Amino acid sequence: MIAKKILYWYDNNKRSLPWRIRCSTRKKEYLTLVSEFMLQQTQVKTVIPYFNNFLKDIPNVQSLAKVSEVKLLKKWQGLGYYSRAKNLKKSAKMIVDDYNGRLPDNYEELKKLPGVGDYTASAISAIVFNQQIIPLDGNIERVLKRILNLKTEEEMKKENLHKQKKIFGKTSRSSDYAQALMEMGALLCKPKNPHCSRCPIIKNCLSYKKNDFEIKKKDNKIIDKFYLATLYRNDDRLLLIKNDKFKFLKNLLIFPMKEITQSDSLLKSSKKLNVKMSNMNMNISIDFSNIKNKPKNGMWIEKTKLENYMIPTFTKKIFASVKHNL
Repeated sequence: MIAKKILYWYDNNKRSLPWRIRCSTRKKEYLTLVSEFMLQQTQVKTVIPYFNNFLKDIPNVQSLAKVSEVKLLKKWQGLGYYSRAKNLKKSAKMIVDDYNGRLPDNYEELKKLPGVGDYTASAISAIVFNQQIIPLDGNIERVLKRILNLKTEEEMKKENLHKQKKIFGKTSRSSDYAQALMEMGALLCKPKNPHCSRCPIIKNCLSYKKNDFEIKKKDNKIIDKFYLATLYRNDDRLLLIKNDKFKFLKNLLIFPMKEITQSDSLLKSSKKLNVKMSNMNMNISIDFSNIKNKPKNGMWIEKTKLENYMIPTFTKKIFASVKHNL
């Protein structure tokens, strides 16, 4: 039985992760909620220090529901995809107000929480409530594709993967099993050079039998965008504005920016910077200017204190690239 083999491997090889500690069900609900939000599009090794630091000051769902957005985003700073943090707080408030401070144990109710989609609802249902659900994260999908040697676009569609995951079977240890499958994908069934010799289900794996481990990736098209950032100076201070203009990094402090064309970018003789962000390639031209009056959504910040504020990484990179010119 596949489940028995995988659980045996997990019991002897699982990593010690801060959200897997032995604790009350109430505490487990909170640790799982926070970790699952942080782990969306972010690797475990990156999340661990942020998770530990987050829990020090925001230890439960009640404190999360009440925390100020400034403090919340400061705790999240560096993880990126800040909408996750905002949705996490909205979910916490909903849990406190509508569910008496407890996570709902119903999949459809979980999906009503802001930022909780099919996968996160499945993961919480399995991990917290031991429901017989296999959540399909990237790691589990890879294990499934390798076991069945799925290759075609049709075979790798989500709908088909959900049908095919029945191969994993069921177990009374559904919470551990979901985590075991994730762990196996992370530690053994890696995207490149999988550790097949240590895999507990090597005899069940069609990819191993065919010596064919390649998994075709979807083409994530990188979009080229061009921006002009203007650094307005007033003595030793710089102007930052609240971003209410661009869809990315909403409401965070950035230097005044506008989108320009590639042709405009080529005409600019100012300093240039290239920043990769998600699926966007940001080509930023940087200008300097002096100004006395600030706009309503702006604030003057001393250059030496810029790091104390909640600013996105690309804004820090702009400042780092020109600070010697200021």
